Amino acid sequence: MKRQAYEPILITDAARSQDDQLNSRQKRYVLMMGIRVACLVVGAILVGAKAPLLWLWLPLCGLGMVLIPWLAVLLANDRPPKEQHRLANKLHARHEPPPMALPAEEGPHKVIDAEP
Repeated sequence: MKRQAYEPILITDAARSQDDQLNSRQKRYVLMMGIRVACLVVGAILVGAKAPLLWLWLPLCGLGMVLIPWLAVLLANDRPPKEQHRLANKLHARHEPPPMALPAEEGPHKVIDAEP
């Protein structure tokens, strides 16, 4: 549905720019990969120091090193959902004729023959 000319556009309705979205996804990715490095360092320190409850802490660090990169990639590639009206137009276009479509003629059609 098209906005009317007299309706003001609110700045709160504006979507975030592509650059802002990319910047926030990059920051989130770097933060998560930093947490992964911290898990690696903590795991190495725990093994070197022979810490108590090593059987508990070492699998937790390993799980962090395996799951965090997977989640970081998924979240870095995640974009906000598309606007609802775009999807609605595509779904309803199959059932409704286009607004500028000409009605079909209901009379006999003129046939043009190439041979005399």
